[in-house]
Formats: sequence, C-alpha cells, structure tokens
Amino acid sequence: MKTYSEAEVKAKLEKLDYWDFEDGYLVTSLDFKDFADAFAMMTRIAFEAEAQQHHPEWSNVYNNLTIRLTTHDAEGITEKDFMLANKIEEIIKG
Repeated sequence: MKTYSEAEVKAKLEKLDYWDFEDGYLVTSLDFKDFADAFAMMTRIAFEAEAQQHHPEWSNVYNNLTIRLTTHDAEGITEKDFMLANKIEEIIKG
C-alpha cells in the first residue's frame, strides 16, 4: 500500500474542509451541540469505519470529538485515510 509524502498529503487536504496534517495523522476536531449529538456522530462514523475496515483513533469530551487517521500497517497516510476522511465529511455535512 502506497504511503503519501507530506507534500502529497497537504495537496490532498486542500479538497477537505475539516482536516489538518499533524504529527503524521490526518486530524479533525469537531464541536457539537451536546454530548448526545457528539456520541450520535461517533456511532454513525463507527458504522462507516467498520464497513471500510479502517478504524480511527478518537476521543470524546462532552460535545467535542477529535479524530486521528493513519494507516498503521503502512506506517503513514494512505488512500484508506482519505477515503474515510471524505466519508466522515459527508456524514458531518448530512
């Protein structure tokens, strides 16, 4: 599986609204109305992650959800990360 260079990652990130490249991860931090809304979004994302067999690292504190994506097997960012990031953006935008 091909890993993207930092320059390739940054170029591909220009097509995404909510993501940055930090410490080797695609990262987003999202705020929701309350804990229930944040947890509902996590549930929707979890089903998609399972369907893609690509699982995020994430944390939730009250209404905030932070998501970090990398392909551990490839030791870097791959197309799998961008596929899931794009799908997460679709889910967020409704």
